[in-house]
Amino acid sequence: MFKAVKGMFLSLALVLIPSLALAEDTLSAGDTTWILVSSALVLCMMPGLALFYGGMVRSKNVLSTSMHTFVAMAIIGVQWVVIGYSLSFGEGNWFIGDLSMVMLKGITPESLSGTIPTYIFVMFQGMFAMITAALISGGIAERMKFSTYCVFILLWSTLVYDPLCHWVWGGGWLGADGSLDFAGGTVVHLSSGVTALVLAVIIGKRRGYPQERMMPHNLPMTLLGAGLLWFGWFGFNAGSALAADGNAALAFTTTQTAAAAGALSWIIAEWIHNGKPSALGAASGIVAGLVVITPAAGFVTPGSALIMGLLAGVICYAGVLMKHKLGYDDSLDAFGVHGVGGAFGALATGVFASVGATGLLAGNAHQLWIQFVSVVAAGAYAVVVTLILVYVLKVTMGLRVEDDEERMGLDQSSHSESGYNF
Repeated sequence: MFKAVKGMFLSLALVLIPSLALAEDTLSAGDTTWILVSSALVLCMMPGLALFYGGMVRSKNVLSTSMHTFVAMAIIGVQWVVIGYSLSFGEGNWFIGDLSMVMLKGITPESLSGTIPTYIFVMFQGMFAMITAALISGGIAERMKFSTYCVFILLWSTLVYDPLCHWVWGGGWLGADGSLDFAGGTVVHLSSGVTALVLAVIIGKRRGYPQERMMPHNLPMTLLGAGLLWFGWFGFNAGSALAADGNAALAFTTTQTAAAAGALSWIIAEWIHNGKPSALGAASGIVAGLVVITPAAGFVTPGSALIMGLLAGVICYAGVLMKHKLGYDDSLDAFGVHGVGGAFGALATGVFASVGATGLLAGNAHQLWIQFVSVVAAGAYAVVVTLILVYVLKVTMGLRVEDDEERMGLDQSSHSESGYNF
């Protein structure tokens, strides 16, 4: 009798164990649904960015500035499917992926990446590529030739973003080295921020800057854009868990906490420094908190996220003030918020990480060194390649619109349209 029962249990185990072993490779409807929603949330950030940037420029440039974001959705949306995904996530080598998945070759509806269809993973990551290119436009608003901008973001995404993505998330050297970047502190924000700075310095200041005050023409539009960015960022960060699980819940919570703390600290810093808080400062603080928590979202506790958000508002506020002291014209503070915030967030991850990884405060000082190497390597690579691209395009296409076109406004000179017809 005992032998019979024992045999029955052994037989049952032989049936169940392979099933359990294969469970991780099984499609999860919950995970699939969450990443579908997260992808749509990240896409929602694009019109949010267009509103955020569009409200900050003068009325004669509102459409041209918005077009910088929308054309990135088109150009990088195509580039990602044709070659970008393969270069980022193809097997390749330590530096860049291969061409094995050009035009998404080899991927079928049955293909899985973990517990979600690979097609969804492709689209989720593609949203990151699009918004990274669009963020750069904050440094050159109101003066760069639209045709040159289009060619630049295509080349930059292929030669800068795709390799950096591979370094960290696609099997490249930084990921293998243990670099922590949950949702894009170095890959997205640092790279776009330092690129915007390089472009701003080389193209030069807007006509009349800084003697002429170039005030935002529609701050309610900017505030609406900040709200949409905050909303979409939940998909950006919590979706990067790539599952509907506790890690996604943690990233959702830290994202909310850091954004609120960033807005609060920027408001207080500006209040102390200028005597009055501003709506633009509140919007900028929201984005600063979101940028800083991005690399750490799934690696830190809500308490650490609160500290990081509070520091983010002050540090990024100081980063924005730098342009006045150093004399460059980062039109919409792409470097001050995304470059400075991305670098600080990556380093802070190496300090505060305690969930799924350990940082300095948890006794792992080496993690902070790895984060430092990641920041220096990603920033330096983005700067060097951007310099090469900019000088080639300056010689071949020209970077800046003519003085008369800038004076008229790029809405009319570049697009023959007007944002407001009263």
